[in-house]
Amino acid sequence: MSGAFVVRARRVVLPDGERAAAVHVEDGVVTAVTAFDDAGVEPTTLADDEVLLPGLVDSHVHVNEPGRTEWEGFASGTRAAAAGGITTIVDMPLNSIPPTVNVKALQVKRQAAQGQVSVDVAFWGGAVPGNASQLQRLLAAGAVGVKCFLLDSGVPEFPPLDDAGLRAALTALAEVDGLLIAHCEDDDVIAAAPQAGGPRYADFLASRPGAAEETAIGRLIAAARDTGARVHVVHLADAGALPMLRAARADGVRITVETCPHYLTFSAEEVPDGATSFKCCPPIREASHREALWAALADGDIDLVVSDHSPCTPELKQLDVGDFASAWGGIAGLQVTLPVVWTGARARGLTLGDVARWMSAAPAQLTGLTGKGGIAVGKDADLVVFAPDERFSVAELHHRNPVTPYTGRELSGVVRRTWLRGQELAAAGAPLGRLISRAGR
Repeated sequence: MSGAFVVRARRVVLPDGERAAAVHVEDGVVTAVTAFDDAGVEPTTLADDEVLLPGLVDSHVHVNEPGRTEWEGFASGTRAAAAGGITTIVDMPLNSIPPTVNVKALQVKRQAAQGQVSVDVAFWGGAVPGNASQLQRLLAAGAVGVKCFLLDSGVPEFPPLDDAGLRAALTALAEVDGLLIAHCEDDDVIAAAPQAGGPRYADFLASRPGAAEETAIGRLIAAARDTGARVHVVHLADAGALPMLRAARADGVRITVETCPHYLTFSAEEVPDGATSFKCCPPIREASHREALWAALADGDIDLVVSDHSPCTPELKQLDVGDFASAWGGIAGLQVTLPVVWTGARARGLTLGDVARWMSAAPAQLTGLTGKGGIAVGKDADLVVFAPDERFSVAELHHRNPVTPYTGRELSGVVRRTWLRGQELAAAGAPLGRLISRAGR
């Protein structure tokens, strides 16, 4: 733990708004937030072009270790997070081997991460056919919730839930007010769509229509209504699902939803044919969807923005062939999440306070990580010095396989310094992160 110090800035993004303030830290925790001139000790004072933000919480990261560490890994993934102002990640239960579908597998995952992490790391469990009896045990062992797929996940060791399996999982979770997060696309809708093949992005997009998201979200809403469980829709790309989500909330269904930087940045119209670095599922849709997602964020109909960082080896992206049907689907972008979202937000008249709410407070609340998510007394001193007006082009990244559609893109906003629980992180420094649990530190 660090000793006592003070950071002050003319612009500090706090839970109740942005203002000049001095943030007092002792033993890794925020102990006071006072007026700018009320430092008490010699403070660290930010430059006029810098803003103090809370550390980001990214609740959707595929680290892939153990088993597929060549895709990413805890060391490289958390270095990338630290460089991007992300001080907490939550690791997804699939793409690692074994998948995190029981307590033993969670212990294996934690052992693999031990001593490697540059930021704090929490873990999702997984809901797969036949493991409903394991879900409460996963939560008791520290998982922040459990994830399921409503169609083929792309890896055989993490099969999807049918309606009976979904309801069994939700029934078990409802008993302890546990959270289920779901990849919502429908196999039957996709099976009836034109089959993708070759380099044309338009063909790939047609093979995974918005109706696939809407049908699966409808199934999730119905099951949540019947069981009373808490549910969350991951990586929403289809704006056509927003009316049913609004209606479900109005009816008392406990459902939240996230979207991702790539859906807020790119549009189907601009994806080059053969550019498989853009492939993800659900796919990047037309610009009309992108703008509707931004509007839903501004209106509060979408709760949070997280990376869905899902890298793989360059060979699996098949960049030399450019076949969207056979390339791995997933966007790598963890390190640039903050500037990507800020670039889009400022262009639409939104604020850094909005960004902090979507990318820090809301993911911390979703996952029950009560020590995270804001610059406030009693919370961990996870602080980010951000220069919102400085521009850069995306080049070197800390991801193990930095194949990303953001390469060469000019963005606004540079992370200059980051503290994790009061300790300053350096890109090449010792790993200072901890493995944390739901409602714990």
